[in-house]
Amino acid sequence: MPEISKCRVCGNSNFDQVIDLGMQPWGNGFLSSEEIPSEKSYPLILIRCRDCTLAQLSFTIPKEEMFVKHTYLSGTTSTLDEHFRELAFQVHNTYLSQRNNPTVLDIGSNDGTQLSHYKELGCEVLGVESAPHAVKLAHDAKIPTLECFFDSGIAREINKKFDVINASGVFFHLEELHSVCEGIKLCLKHDGVFIVQFIYMKNMQENMAFDQIYHEHLLYYTLETLETLLKLHGLEIFDAQESAIHGGSMIAFISHPGLFSKTPELDLLQANESSANTNSLESYEIFARGAENLRFKTKAWFENKSASKEIVYGLGAPVKGNTLINYFGLNRQNLPFLIERNTLRRGLFSPGAHIPILLENEIPRTPDSYFVLAWNFKQEILERHKLDVLAGVEFYFPIEINP
Repeated sequence: MPEISKCRVCGNSNFDQVIDLGMQPWGNGFLSSEEIPSEKSYPLILIRCRDCTLAQLSFTIPKEEMFVKHTYLSGTTSTLDEHFRELAFQVHNTYLSQRNNPTVLDIGSNDGTQLSHYKELGCEVLGVESAPHAVKLAHDAKIPTLECFFDSGIAREINKKFDVINASGVFFHLEELHSVCEGIKLCLKHDGVFIVQFIYMKNMQENMAFDQIYHEHLLYYTLETLETLLKLHGLEIFDAQESAIHGGSMIAFISHPGLFSKTPELDLLQANESSANTNSLESYEIFARGAENLRFKTKAWFENKSASKEIVYGLGAPVKGNTLINYFGLNRQNLPFLIERNTLRRGLFSPGAHIPILLENEIPRTPDSYFVLAWNFKQEILERHKLDVLAGVEFYFPIEINP
């Protein structure tokens, strides 16, 4: 597909380039050895709309290429599972406990981890997921799941209204953004709540978390830019809360207009976003310079390790890790292995750098240092590897989250 000519939200064509991370392969396209010679690369460039200020990618890889064979599973980390459990309890207690036979629809439901918690609370649940392996896992867990991409056409086929519609980490993936919004409005009860969880651009800027830029993430929302999109479809944000999940996320609570009063929490978050000038071109330029500084800092760390003949393994093989690896120019000489827990990635190679992936019980020896690519699960990782920490193994986090 060609580079986009119009903003994905407002449709205007005035852009500023924010950061160019080079030609990179699809970050979730983990490869077998046979697939390496035919790997493709695409521009990975973040641009900002001058009219609505939405940050977005300049290039779209078709969704059929990214969201059918991907290897991401929601249930891999206990941190994310616990986050989903806590959110389900919060939503149930606030919006569903007084309703008869409450219904929940999850868009991009993956292996059903989020819906399993709603089901435990007595809700009737339905997932929509495009990846067959994730759908199978959901079905194995007795979570009803449709294997398809959600849009307005699927919404009409479902032909049902829901008390809660959830979109966790998927609303910034959407190629047919406006069709999906139309479908959500069709499926949401007149007094229903739509919950969007998204990596928050204000946190990305503050943490210099540029690795969260990859081809699956087409859009990079703030509260202001999300509100611009929702208003086009007759929906509005009435509440929001920050979450530490994924290194800094926002959870927005959305309804049909006028149903709920806007909360003081939302007013405060919007005021903080405005005072930080999050949506300004200047803030994005600072963000881009920070990414470049991190590249110099990390390459210097690897040079020191190499000079000392220390062995370094990559810890985790998240999609965002491949943005880091490829932008920093790392390879098998720097990182002979990436160590994973997700069994779907066992024996595969990372996109671009083609670093082999091992499971935790397969490593040939304990390294001198771990280069932690799954930095957003820092506490869980350090707890799981506390014996390595006590033994003096260094855990290097290229992205440090601001407290």
